[in-house]
Amino acid sequence: MELRFLLKQLILPPGGLLLLIMLAWLCWSSRPRLALLLLLLGLGGLWLMSLPVVVEQAARVLEREPALAEAQWASLAQRGEVIVVLGSGREEADPAWGSDQPSVTAIERLRYAARLQRASGLPVLISGGLHYGEPPSEAGLMADVLQRDFAVPTRWREERSRSTWENAQFSAELLREQGIRRVVLVTQAAHMPRARWCFERAGLEVVAAPLGFLGVANARPLGGWLPEGKALWQSTRLLNEALGQVIYPLLYR
Repeated sequence: MELRFLLKQLILPPGGLLLLIMLAWLCWSSRPRLALLLLLLGLGGLWLMSLPVVVEQAARVLEREPALAEAQWASLAQRGEVIVVLGSGREEADPAWGSDQPSVTAIERLRYAARLQRASGLPVLISGGLHYGEPPSEAGLMADVLQRDFAVPTRWREERSRSTWENAQFSAELLREQGIRRVVLVTQAAHMPRARWCFERAGLEVVAAPLGFLGVANARPLGGWLPEGKALWQSTRLLNEALGQVIYPLLYR
């Protein structure tokens, strides 16, 4: 699993684009035309992925599930039986808290799930395994934050998963034991199509509850044509989703 993450970091931007730039430098003297092409691809890719306008347009393609209107929250108990929140990484050993903490994206999901839970009364399942095999699990960290900061209990913790596919498979195992088949799924809007696909393949009916939409007006100077670091990070996540939507149907049946 560590090798998989290492390869992912090397191939996906910015790692892959930086490798192109390094290759351009290595072959500049022997193959200058190839070096120039590699340099243009590397620098051009970094520039494009750092533009908010690119993030906005790419997200509109990936974010295919509509948001749940707040007027629908109270009636979710008629459509689903449990709120499932997917893990989204962690921040390591934050001195302010004295321990690992859920990532900013995970906190966004917890906040939204807490609102949905209070409105609907549905129980909560959190899915997220260990980080490189080291405890505590993402589900454990998130359940603690959900209880302490949002006063919402977690009924079930799925603590074995290391991917979206495993989120779905292991969560479905837990829920089948309780006779539950209908879930309200909470994750980022760009991640929702792949997550829904996985959970439906696991035999569950899904009510999508996406959040964190990026395909909205970017509200940046010059329409988002100036580069910024946040956009590069967002573009990387969107590219990961685009690749995941292509690769998952090939890997999993």
